[in-house]
Amino acid sequence: MGKIFKFFVPPKQWRLPVTILLGVFFGLATYTVYVSKAWVYLSDDPAACVNCHIMAPQYATWQHSAHREQATCNDCHVPHDSALRKYYFKAMDGLRHATMFTLRMEPQVIKIHEAGAGVVQENCQRCHDHLTETNKNLQVSYQEAEHGKGKLCWDCHREVPHGRVNSLSSTPNARVPLPSSVVPEWLRKIKK
Repeated sequence: MGKIFKFFVPPKQWRLPVTILLGVFFGLATYTVYVSKAWVYLSDDPAACVNCHIMAPQYATWQHSAHREQATCNDCHVPHDSALRKYYFKAMDGLRHATMFTLRMEPQVIKIHEAGAGVVQENCQRCHDHLTETNKNLQVSYQEAEHGKGKLCWDCHREVPHGRVNSLSSTPNARVPLPSSVVPEWLRKIKK
């Protein structure tokens, strides 16, 4: 145990610079978690999806759909067969979204990726299985439908729940929750 601990302790002349670098790294990591409000992504609150602004059209169209009464974003866009798969999928999808938004790579027209489409198909069937249980043609996976073995739910129900709107400029005046300021209240009081 002592040998392992000694392996990670830097030589005496490097202790101060390593401590400073670790402090800077920890501070930047803490600031990133605070600014991105990372903790809200663990919840099922749809307002978390508009933290980055780019989901405003999807939020606004969902808010005016019948699905609003029964389902949140996570009910349709996150796997529900196990907690491990759910949070792994959320982490991977969230990191991809955060990277694209940070690097300003978001597309003008947002389209669902293959992994997300598979999850949405699973969740359509999970919630509406009472409607599809008598017809095997309606119980196909995304991969089966891609190979011509049936149709996806949204092949017929194309406008559910987001309508035809999917570009960033399609709902310029949509009322969506605005992100709160990242400046702490005490700092705003000092500025006044």
